[in-house]
Amino acid sequence: MTGFRDLRSNHDFTVLWIGQTISELGTRVSMFVFPLVTYAITGSALLAGVAGGLDLLGVALALLPGGLLADRVHRGRLMRAAAGAGVLLYASLVVAGVFFELTVPHLFAVALLTGVCAGLFVPAEMSAVRAVVPTEQLPTALSQQQARQHVASLVGGPLGGALYAVARWVPFLFDAVTFAIAWVLLGRIRTDLSPAPQAGPKRRARADIAEGWRFIWARPFFRTLTVWGMCSNLVVNAIFTAATVRLIQGGFAPWSIGLVETAAGVCGVLGALVAPRIIERTATGRLTVLVAWSFVPLLVPMILWNNPAVVMISLSAGVFLNPAGNAGISSYKMSITPPEIIGRVQATGQFLGWSTLPLAPVVGGVLLAWLGGPEAMAFLTVLCALVALIPTLSASVRSVPKPAEWSVSEATTTEPVLATA
Repeated sequence: MTGFRDLRSNHDFTVLWIGQTISELGTRVSMFVFPLVTYAITGSALLAGVAGGLDLLGVALALLPGGLLADRVHRGRLMRAAAGAGVLLYASLVVAGVFFELTVPHLFAVALLTGVCAGLFVPAEMSAVRAVVPTEQLPTALSQQQARQHVASLVGGPLGGALYAVARWVPFLFDAVTFAIAWVLLGRIRTDLSPAPQAGPKRRARADIAEGWRFIWARPFFRTLTVWGMCSNLVVNAIFTAATVRLIQGGFAPWSIGLVETAAGVCGVLGALVAPRIIERTATGRLTVLVAWSFVPLLVPMILWNNPAVVMISLSAGVFLNPAGNAGISSYKMSITPPEIIGRVQATGQFLGWSTLPLAPVVGGVLLAWLGGPEAMAFLTVLCALVALIPTLSASVRSVPKPAEWSVSEATTTEPVLATA
């Protein structure tokens, strides 16, 4: 497997990665600022919370149509259309802000629609990565994407706060500029990103979307990972919520609580940097199981002590292996998915994986209210162990070898695409 240095020679991936790193930073800035602006206008914590969640709603609504489009239309043009729409949407907020006409309906509409643009963009981007990156370089490429996300998460909040201090509309100007840069860079991709030709007559959209679902649920490997992803996202994010709220209840200083998220972001970046080497040297199935269990022992100290230092060390250490696990198993999934349906398969998996995220804060909060701090963390630790059993008990997951051996295992893992009516 090649390293980061070798992958830089891939012009198209480098252009795509740089453009999306800049754009994602802008998006993180805006997502941080949306609740602040909404609260400043209305004084309502409820409306501020709604503003923070509309982006995710937009993504969820658009993922499946985005997967369909990624397999039907030119992926480069689709990504540029989404980036161009982002420029116009955020520019509208800048104009409204300059003339002191920012309104909550306008903010909500932009938050929702930019989420829709992201939902259309993500499947096309993943399909594009598969097209411009050789199979042996996929783990490194996806590791870089993991690093991009952690860096944007780490920097977005502080940068958003600094820009917001200048004027309410300045963060939106920054985001509009990042979308414009992404639009320009996407136009420099040389690889033909046209979808793979489909045999036979053109089918209905519903049948094409259903094909992605059938591909996943007909294969134990994909089905197991999908169920595990849904459950893991729910439990791990509930743990982060419960740990944060418990620290607030304990009366700790906000800056010390904020360090927990900062430390997790730093460990995520460090984990992404070493991920290619971990993926290269470890059987992918074994690495997936290890990641599934990594949080369980680290949660035990959080049952006994409610302290920012303990929470910071436990959660940050748990995050460290995530980039390697995510990049490794995602690369293998992409390598064994037929190119003509990769957009729909990726979109379906992400849609199902993200479907449980809105429930995580509710689960964490309810458990704290009903059981109390130590009992809630103990309950979540047990849940985390039960979720870890899902990939552990699956032979189709455990048997995935190292990347160097993927080409050998593909012959026994892949199956013909199911025909749909």
